Amino acid sequence: MVDAERLGPGRPSRWLERFVRERLRPAVELLYRPCLEGAEHLPPAGTPFLLVANHSAGMAVAECLSFAVLYATEVGAADRPLAGFTHEIGFRFPPLAWLWREVGAIPSTYEAAAAALAARVPILVFPGGDHESLRPLWQASRVDFAGRRGFLRIAREAGVPIVPMGIVGSHVTAPMLFRSRALARWLVIPRLMGLNRWGVSLLGVLGAVGLARARGPRWLRLGLGWVWVATPLCLLPIFPSKIRFRIGSPLSPEVLFRDGDPELDGAYALVEGAVQDLVDALRRRP
Repeated sequence: MVDAERLGPGRPSRWLERFVRERLRPAVELLYRPCLEGAEHLPPAGTPFLLVANHSAGMAVAECLSFAVLYATEVGAADRPLAGFTHEIGFRFPPLAWLWREVGAIPSTYEAAAAALAARVPILVFPGGDHESLRPLWQASRVDFAGRRGFLRIAREAGVPIVPMGIVGSHVTAPMLFRSRALARWLVIPRLMGLNRWGVSLLGVLGAVGLARARGPRWLRLGLGWVWVATPLCLLPIFPSKIRFRIGSPLSPEVLFRDGDPELDGAYALVEGAVQDLVDALRRRP
């Protein structure tokens, strides 16, 4: 087995590449029928950039697996490495840290981003993070980066373009009903995982109701219900849905940062607006 750390950011292990093509691809194509448009807008291989997209459906398992399959089969992951920007807390737990390194992901820190871009490896970023992925189902078409500008500082410091990408359809796979900062504190477990907010999903409600009606001591049923709604298991996808991706034209550093705005308000509006336009264009199509 090839060690992912030796391969570097954005370069998954060989066994994982085979698994994606031979095992994961048939299941993803059956459940999510993913399609990718605009791959021609990606900068040439060896050019560092940020691929910035919206985020949906709790843990976003369906959209991440779908994009992994599309990127490996239609773009060519072996020749065009792409490092996923992942919450750094995942790198603190050995089993999850091993998996992220096998995938070729990097922790979401300025240092890791600078190192990857210096090695000419582009980065996939979901600026909205848990704030956006936990938004209610009826806000699915709204792109909301929650005012986060860290990705813009990374692009400005490295002098790299930002490529917008819109995603639709994944929100249906794990319907979210509610999100709250207070919920993360009350349930405790999300805060221990480093999350500032938590959401209630349809799967979470159904599981909690099922546990409440099960046989057994009340304290046990309540305890199991609390653990269920407080762990990522309740955010897993439960419905199939066609997931579509659309990549837009790159936004150069000269366009994004030409006004010298230290707060990056103009650049933020440009990128969020570009992703929103791609989402709207996908939703208008049958």
